[in-house]
Amino acid sequence: MRISEGVEWAAHCAVLLAVVPEDACLPAAQLAEYHGVPTPYLAKSLQALMRAGIVESSAGRHGGYRLARPLEEISMLDIVQAIEGAEPAFRCSEIRRRGPSAVGARSYSPTCGIAAAMWRAEAVWKDELARTSIADIAQTVMTQAPPAALEKGAVWLNGVLERRSSATA
Repeated sequence: MRISEGVEWAAHCAVLLAVVPEDACLPAAQLAEYHGVPTPYLAKSLQALMRAGIVESSAGRHGGYRLARPLEEISMLDIVQAIEGAEPAFRCSEIRRRGPSAVGARSYSPTCGIAAAMWRAEAVWKDELARTSIADIAQTVMTQAPPAALEKGAVWLNGVLERRSSATA
């Protein structure tokens, strides 16, 4: 299974938006700038997050994105499913019933052993992602990121928010 980079980008944006004051928002261009990714591609991920109710947007020159609900209520599974969809990663096409050894469909067990193993693994993976909130990830970032990176990020964010608030005044 390969998860698209859109999931990574969306999760990082959610973590950054977690530290933005409730009355503020960040446009896609500034979220892209902060993460060093192309704005048009990030905008697609942000639109998917918006459709899923993870972020909300405000329009206009001073608009942008903010979290739509408390960060404790947004799971990593929510982010993955917003970007990748909720369909199972593994799709059994019942190839065990084809070829020279094929017999009648009634002769086979209802679930292929390979499919059952894959579905069990996916359930464990989804359970872990469902248990991990953006609040958990933000806490991990705060304890594991280099202090200099946190300081530079805070300076950047404060500067952006100050420029945006002075432009609206």
